[in-house]
Amino acid sequence: METIAAAPRTLCEAFQLNVTRFADRVALRTAGDAVRLTWREYGSRVRTVAAGLAGLGVRPGDTVALMLTNRPEFHVCDAAVLHAGATPFSMYNTNPPDMLAYLFGNAENRVVICEKQFVPAILAAVALGGKVEHVICVDGEPEGTLSLSAVEAAPAKDFDFDATWRAVGAGDVLTIVYTSGTTGMPKGVELTHANFLANALLIDELGGCGPDDRVVSYLPDAHAANRWIAHYANLLRGVQITTVADRKQVLEALSDARPTMFVGVPQMWMKVKAALEDSVAAEPSPIKRALAGWALTTGQEKARRESDRAPVPLVLRAQHLLADTLVLSKVREKLGLDQVRIGVSGAAPIPPEVHRFMLGLGITVCEAWGMSELTAAASVNRPDDIRVGTVGRAVPGAEIRVAEDGELLVRGPMLMKGYRGDPEKTAEAIDSDGWLHTGDIGTVDADGFVTIVDRKKELIINSSGKNMSPTHIENSVAVACPLIGSVVAIGEQRPYIVALVTLDPEAVAAFAEKRGLATTSVAELAAHPVVMAEIDAGMAAANHTLARVEQIKKYTILPDIWEPGGDTVTPTMKLKRKPIDAKYAAEIDALYR
Repeated sequence: METIAAAPRTLCEAFQLNVTRFADRVALRTAGDAVRLTWREYGSRVRTVAAGLAGLGVRPGDTVALMLTNRPEFHVCDAAVLHAGATPFSMYNTNPPDMLAYLFGNAENRVVICEKQFVPAILAAVALGGKVEHVICVDGEPEGTLSLSAVEAAPAKDFDFDATWRAVGAGDVLTIVYTSGTTGMPKGVELTHANFLANALLIDELGGCGPDDRVVSYLPDAHAANRWIAHYANLLRGVQITTVADRKQVLEALSDARPTMFVGVPQMWMKVKAALEDSVAAEPSPIKRALAGWALTTGQEKARRESDRAPVPLVLRAQHLLADTLVLSKVREKLGLDQVRIGVSGAAPIPPEVHRFMLGLGITVCEAWGMSELTAAASVNRPDDIRVGTVGRAVPGAEIRVAEDGELLVRGPMLMKGYRGDPEKTAEAIDSDGWLHTGDIGTVDADGFVTIVDRKKELIINSSGKNMSPTHIENSVAVACPLIGSVVAIGEQRPYIVALVTLDPEAVAAFAEKRGLATTSVAELAAHPVVMAEIDAGMAAANHTLARVEQIKKYTILPDIWEPGGDTVTPTMKLKRKPIDAKYAAEIDALYR
């Protein structure tokens, strides 16, 4: 076999290099090692699955849909599709049949790879139309499907695996990321191998990575961020992946995997902060409670000074060393985050106080900003140059500028090929000079650090003409009251801000148990006086941090649970503001009466 270039043109080339160089190292595993694949085994499975797909008629240039939880088969199948010369794409597991049918129509895929739990929705989508001919099930063989093992057992006789993957080019489409848009049907962002490899230059600025690094895959693979750090980093650099199918088990998995790289959404970092603060408050020993509180405060003060570029006095350095030895290092170890070199927060703004808390704990969380249209990252704080409240500086190759109306524009080699089958929307998003109009309002300071204000279309302008960021208001409430699942600030052309609040089912259930409340129903707890008092205290604390015009004057606690991918929030928990306004019009009007 001919030698593969050290600087790969595609992720297929990179993968094959890993199979050769790291053959006996573990590439994929599940927590507890129930499943464990070496690179040699990984490479062999990719070869057999690719040949089986070719046996079903998958050809270079085709598309293949995947609807899987975070499990080793996702990585095997996605890589196999790439090696067959085709384009794999993931769908959110919460998508209903009509949405799946739309995606099938846009992607024009003839094959779907899934788990048996998703078969009913997929078959219902197929019945609505589209070109799907084969549904492959990785964990069974329900009626209307083929098992993955059966596909592997029937390879195309004329399939040349090596010639096929070697024919894949840098400009070929690596994946389609369907945006979890807050309005309308999602757009299919086509990303090429070259797009990702350009974006991946960032890896070395974050400290580099390789086969000694470990990452936990728990976020949806339909989202660009999880594909980037928990799949493509594996294909490109040989990073070991531990998959976690149930997101509720992620904290337990951290202790098992001891990741060196970790991506978390703001909600997760908020939960870690709230849990640790509750743990300190519940400590029965006054001495231990005081020591823990002092250590956390000391860590945050050092982080604040470093972020603000203020000097860190020798006394504070000595205090921090003692705090880390006695408390902070033990907390990191208990969380399973003691070996994290690269921590990233993305998908939504992380509240500055939460960011400082994590940095103070000794976990290097680098806030990033980007879009699917930009492969993933457009800017990021580097581990040795973090400024809290910003999303860092532009990634290698990216240019960022601010338009006259405050919108951030980005261009560079990580910019998408375009929206699949929609040249008009592509032209709307990317101007004639190659600038992507991001839809985010922001600023860039003299040192190149980017600060995000909010989405251009979501800024609130009240009846007095004051501009406000609803995200800023909502984050302030979320930090002050961990019982809240979602909060929506409302006030467009209104005299003051009001809010709709939903409860976090897990957090409120734990709260109810701790306080001995008889009821466990979220709907009943939403109206329970003890819960209402807790939310009220949180609202008061949040308002204390907000400017007077931003403060929430009235709010209502809804008895509903907003499920990801439903009619109120996207699969990534972004608020669908217009549908929310319409659905809860009566409740909103009542708050203004």
